[in-house]
Amino acid sequence: MLLASAPSLRFMVGLVIAALIITGLYAGRTILVPLALAFLLSFVLDPLVVRLKRLGLPRLPAVLLVVVATLSVLGVTAVFVTNEARVLSEQLPSYQTTIRKKLRSLAQELRAPGMFEGAKRTLDIVQSEVEAATPAPGSSRKSRGGTVQQVQVQPRELSPAQQALAAFDALKRPLTDAGLVLVFVVFILLDRVDLRDRLLRLLGANLHRATDAMDEAGDRISRYLIMQLMVNVSYGIPMALGLWAIGVPGAFLWGALAGLMRFVPYAGPFIAALFPLTLAFAVSPGWELVLWTVALIVLLELISNNVIEPWLYGSSTGLSILSLIVAATFWATLWGPVGLIMSTPLTVCLLVVGRYLPQLAFLDVLLGSQPVLDEPTRIYQRLLAGDPEEAIELSVTQIEALKGSVPTFYGQVALPVLRMAMGDHMRVATPEHRLRLFQGMDALLDDLQEQFPPPAATIPAVQQQPIVCLGGKWELDHIAARMAAHALALQGWPAQTRSFGTLTAEHLDELALDDAQIVCVVWLANEPVAAARHFCRRLHRRWPHVRIVLALWGEPLEPLTEQDAAQALGAEAVALSLAETVARVGELQGGHLQDAFEEAPIPEDDAERVQALLASGVLHSDRVRQACLHTAKRAADIFDMPQAMVSLVDGEHQIALCSHGQLVAGDGLAGRERDDAQAGPARMPRRLSLCAHVVAQRQAMVVPDVARDARFAGNPALRERGVRFYAGAPLRDAAGHVLGSLCLLDVRPRAFDARELRLMQAMADDLMAVWGEDSEAAGAAPGPVPAPPAAPASATVGQVVP
Repeated sequence: MLLASAPSLRFMVGLVIAALIITGLYAGRTILVPLALAFLLSFVLDPLVVRLKRLGLPRLPAVLLVVVATLSVLGVTAVFVTNEARVLSEQLPSYQTTIRKKLRSLAQELRAPGMFEGAKRTLDIVQSEVEAATPAPGSSRKSRGGTVQQVQVQPRELSPAQQALAAFDALKRPLTDAGLVLVFVVFILLDRVDLRDRLLRLLGANLHRATDAMDEAGDRISRYLIMQLMVNVSYGIPMALGLWAIGVPGAFLWGALAGLMRFVPYAGPFIAALFPLTLAFAVSPGWELVLWTVALIVLLELISNNVIEPWLYGSSTGLSILSLIVAATFWATLWGPVGLIMSTPLTVCLLVVGRYLPQLAFLDVLLGSQPVLDEPTRIYQRLLAGDPEEAIELSVTQIEALKGSVPTFYGQVALPVLRMAMGDHMRVATPEHRLRLFQGMDALLDDLQEQFPPPAATIPAVQQQPIVCLGGKWELDHIAARMAAHALALQGWPAQTRSFGTLTAEHLDELALDDAQIVCVVWLANEPVAAARHFCRRLHRRWPHVRIVLALWGEPLEPLTEQDAAQALGAEAVALSLAETVARVGELQGGHLQDAFEEAPIPEDDAERVQALLASGVLHSDRVRQACLHTAKRAADIFDMPQAMVSLVDGEHQIALCSHGQLVAGDGLAGRERDDAQAGPARMPRRLSLCAHVVAQRQAMVVPDVARDARFAGNPALRERGVRFYAGAPLRDAAGHVLGSLCLLDVRPRAFDARELRLMQAMADDLMAVWGEDSEAAGAAPGPVPAPPAAPASATVGQVVP
């Protein structure tokens, strides 16, 4: 009973805690608002303090210098704004005549007959008749007592001293808050290291997770505030110049106000636009100035919202649009206008906390902008909901994103859908859900086969050998067999599916495999070894001429190698993915997988790229080679790889500029690597190079298992070296040319997630920065310098902040 009520109890406790926290935020806003403002300002000012410390200035003078400089800038700005406001206030009385004329003109326009004039007259007549029939309250008393005299209360005039006290009372709270913010900022900047240590202690014993959370939160908030400042400046300056050009008085005042008010989300731009529009209305007798002002504001808003902000912000906050709106409403309700200004940074902190604390992971789901469901999960959910039409639409969209490759869609999207269904089949799926899934997948495959029919047969009829695809046991296996048959047909192989159930003599008779030469059997179960071995034995006993390809698309076979698995199971080939299944079937059809591989394409600007490589001078720089060796050593240690390499690609070869570590597969390989290192940079034909694919694609590339990748399994250079894993990050120069790659190699298959790939790219960018510095120090031609990375790297090992 207690176990059953535990989730509900935890939910209620969570709601109570959330209510107490919100109440505390509201009740303590007098102290919390200045403290939060101080923390936000410290995020902006701390980089300046750090830069002064690197120049040799102690921390206390650096903090005082930054604070004094900031106050000076704010004071100069306040003086400028006050002076502009004073000049404008002196000019306002001269605009009274223009304002009266325009208001009278507008009143006349409003009183002119319109399309609803008849209805208005009718309502006026009805209203007058009702008022005439209804006696006015107190009319009898008025008639007896005479007319009522109107009394008007005149406010008492204040002396100058009283006016000064009233102004002081109005400014007392803002001045007090400003003083608190200043004191908090100074002490936060002085005790930044101690505060960081205390926060690390509060976040828990996992130092890695706490460090990542603090780094990410600080980086996101700092980037957001700096980008916000740049956006506001890029909006305020053109606004001031534009208003000055069209003749609106106080143009620089309104430009400064527009840049300042954009710190207030949503409402700020409208408030800032109200003042120049009102003044344009008051200044000019006509409407041209108002129209020009409206056009200027609309143009700047379009450019800022659609060009400047997406370019500068990117994914700096990671918040969704809806969460930004809800957060602005929430913080404005709690802390007023100041809460509205701080809503985005505060919500970013909540997002980061939810990302790194499992107990608050729901915050990352609710507030983040990243999709919470991947494409296989979305399609699976639509099938479970009985909506195959939307599942088909999502699938076609994915195929278009994959450049029309249906086999790639099957392998990367549809197959994970079937694996999720297999995992849920016996645990949580109801019969209704299973029926919806089977019917939806049938409709999906029927639609894809209709939209993407196989091409005309390109293989001579005498060489075409019928291929039959069977499901191992379950209905899901049969659906996977349909996918395999369609993928084979798209490659030009004659493939078909046949229904198969339990392994009995009656079902074997129904298969009718007398004319089949190759049978591809698909299993999605996690442990299909015993069933697959028994099936192969029965199948060979009945049809000895049939060659079997076992497509084990569930869990990989860890204890056995590829050849051992095929022999132990009694099959001619074993494939662990759809792409490998197609390749193995093609091999049995007469193709040679071990002799075929995909050569890297040549980019259109390859001649210019090679010229940039030769002009950089890095091929003959010992200092560059030492920097590359240092980066390779660091990469091998960080990612725990047996070998890391920095390679360049010219017109004909891949040139291994430096390499750290050794692959231990193959006879005598270590000795050959030492000889290559002594003789100079090793060279490989460009057509055999995986780094050449990175150069052609202009982006990072990961191959988890080279031997099972149909694109590279037949590469003789990789097969000789025993390479099973490859990851490469491009090395870009200032012009955007990809000169080579920083790559990792291993003799066993490995997984490499997106975070590791970003870290590797950051290390490649750091290396390119060193190349540029070495080239300038040596007086060579301008060498490659790093292109602006997608995310900034740290100063230690190139750690990327997501």
